[in-house]
Amino acid sequence: MTAPTRSIAIVTDYDWSYADQDTDRYVFEVLAPHLRSSLREGKKTAQWTDNCAEHLRRLHAEGFKQKDVEGALHTLPIHPAMRRGFRKTKERQDLKTTILCLSNSNSVYIDTIMKHQNDADLFDEVITNPAKFRDDGLLELKRRVDPNGPQHGCKVGCSPNMCKGAELEAWMERNGGWDSFDKVVYVGDGSNDLCPVLHLRKQDVVLVRSYRELFRRLQDSSAAHVSDVKCTAVPWGGAWEVEKWLKEEL
Repeated sequence: MTAPTRSIAIVTDYDWSYADQDTDRYVFEVLAPHLRSSLREGKKTAQWTDNCAEHLRRLHAEGFKQKDVEGALHTLPIHPAMRRGFRKTKERQDLKTTILCLSNSNSVYIDTIMKHQNDADLFDEVITNPAKFRDDGLLELKRRVDPNGPQHGCKVGCSPNMCKGAELEAWMERNGGWDSFDKVVYVGDGSNDLCPVLHLRKQDVVLVRSYRELFRRLQDSSAAHVSDVKCTAVPWGGAWEVEKWLKEEL
């Protein structure tokens, strides 16, 4: 008898998880390193998405336009093993795989990179901050959660622009609920990935990038909320390890 097709959801952060760089910082590192330094200083006093939006305005004021931003993004590295692992998992006939990108980057950055990599169809949905180019070439970036509207009220520590846990729950509701998936695999690295990880079940897995903030928090059993994690945590350092895990463990 043929085994029933298992339903899998892969939920991935983008920066330093699916991608091998941080999109927000990378554009400034490529085009205007002095603005990259200013971005770091701005982090001390401004909300991160607002800080990035302000520095995009400064970048535009210095003469950089849409083609420059897109050109920088075209050089951002996506490890072949990560792309291959995700693609081969989605193409498996014994699995029904749905892939969600849940990221604090922005829609223009992710769309531009994925189209350049010929991977525009890989993610079934992207949840991130909205952005668009104006006719004059300025990339306008906004928070996903409007600062002038109702706020998400996350108690775990998500940034004001988005609560990843709430976004994951809403996505699950739109896609038939948690019971629609036999297993959820979360790929993440940052402190803001802890909130959605807390929503994972016992049978689920978080593939956590070694020696980054999420890894450090999960290693500290006394850290806030860590004792509430129900899923299995599997560390990884290189994309080949994610590819190997997806192939052998799903």
